[in-house]
Amino acid sequence: MASTSFFCCAKGFNWREKGKKQPPWRIFSLKELHSATNNFNYDNKLGEGGFGSVYWGQLWDGSQIAVKRLKVWSNKAEMEFAIEVEILARVRHKNLLSLRGYCAEGQERLIVYDYMPNLSLLSHLHGHHSTESLLNWERRMNIAIGSAEGTVYLHHATPHIIHRDIKASNVLLDSDFQARVADFGFAKFIPDGATHVTTRVKGTLGYLAPEYAMLGKASESCDVYSFGILLLELVSGKKPVEKLSTTVKRTITEWALPLARDGKFDEIADSTLNRDFVEEELKRVVLIGLVCAQSQPEKRPTMLEVVELLKGISKEKLVAIENDDMFKSMPNCNGSSGEDDSSDHISSEKELKKEIEKVQADQ
Repeated sequence: MASTSFFCCAKGFNWREKGKKQPPWRIFSLKELHSATNNFNYDNKLGEGGFGSVYWGQLWDGSQIAVKRLKVWSNKAEMEFAIEVEILARVRHKNLLSLRGYCAEGQERLIVYDYMPNLSLLSHLHGHHSTESLLNWERRMNIAIGSAEGTVYLHHATPHIIHRDIKASNVLLDSDFQARVADFGFAKFIPDGATHVTTRVKGTLGYLAPEYAMLGKASESCDVYSFGILLLELVSGKKPVEKLSTTVKRTITEWALPLARDGKFDEIADSTLNRDFVEEELKRVVLIGLVCAQSQPEKRPTMLEVVELLKGISKEKLVAIENDDMFKSMPNCNGSSGEDDSSDHISSEKELKKEIEKVQADQ
């Protein structure tokens, strides 16, 4: 029975009945994937997560693939597998990871993708590629715009798709360092006319929007929040949540907002850039990141607006963001300058972290 429950996810893909051309993906045999990955050899392993492992492989025609192999079969894993295959089969965009195919034999569940030779953004910011300093400013701007455009495509698909897990490890980089948004296991379809869906909280601490983490309200705006955190991480090289001591943690917004208020954008830039960046673009990305990561969802821009802002198209909107109250350093009653003015923001972030940790502990 286990091997048949998956195929519900393919029911919308009777291409011949609809008069469409054959899909650009196919069903792989388990034997074929064993051969491609050298029997899922440890030396072929690209990474590992809660879902299982990803392996590099080479098909008989010489093309390179990445194969995600689910660790253990379960109803939950089956559902995430089915969702990811269905979404990947529906969407095609230059900034989304392409589906090559899948395998569902017995209790084996495998998804086959195009191989991304530069791995993930995470590996370049915090992983084994971080010491190589391959992410110059131009590449970072291209990654920001490309991943934003991929997310816009999801939000404007029919039905709309919320990713729910936008983060550095889910932005993959091809041979030209072009961004490909990946991993749709937590994604949700939004019915036409609906503003959000209420669902069980999934995602990664540090990237979760407050209304989603505390109330389970998933919307396109939740992806905008996560993307704002990603932008700040991309330009600064800092993690979404930093451990300052055994008991004290600081979010990237707690750190960046006071600096932005004081106009110290160069202090936010990743030190590995050695000050080799376009100042106007740096300021733009930081402001966009912070306005995306606001706690009030109604104040966040849409992803389409984010793309326009990143490209410098919406100059009036950028001026409006610059003049937003959140970036004003108001002196307090003691006459000190505005760094302390972020106390409400910091307090809400700390409360949020406690709430998220409680929610995740209950899962």
